[in-house]
Amino acid sequence: MTDAKDERRPAGELEAAVMAALWASDTPLTPVQVQAELSSGLARTTVTTILSRLYEKGTLERERQGRGYAYRPIQDPHGLTALRMHGELARDSDRETVLARFVAQLTPDDEQVLRRLLEEGP
Repeated sequence: MTDAKDERRPAGELEAAVMAALWASDTPLTPVQVQAELSSGLARTTVTTILSRLYEKGTLERERQGRGYAYRPIQDPHGLTALRMHGELARDSDRETVLARFVAQLTPDDEQVLRRLLEEGP
């Protein structure tokens, strides 16, 4: 007999699937539309909860549509990764040490890219 808890997917996996559906769309999506895009049998309430949590994290923006909301990503996938990196950096009071250790762990190719980006400026 399979334990129901074993069948649950990690929240990060569900969030990634929801984000992928939103990134693939040119327009904001309602929870029902996201649910249809996922084709995973998730309950609408589950999808709504995931969307609400992503909105609260600052990952999505929403607009009123009827009695509910339609959601759209604030950033593309690369922008979201950059936001997460900034968030992690902001959590530590010793930014210099965090940055130094990050740079020390870069591959030589990544180090070259970073040097080039820093030299070019914004």
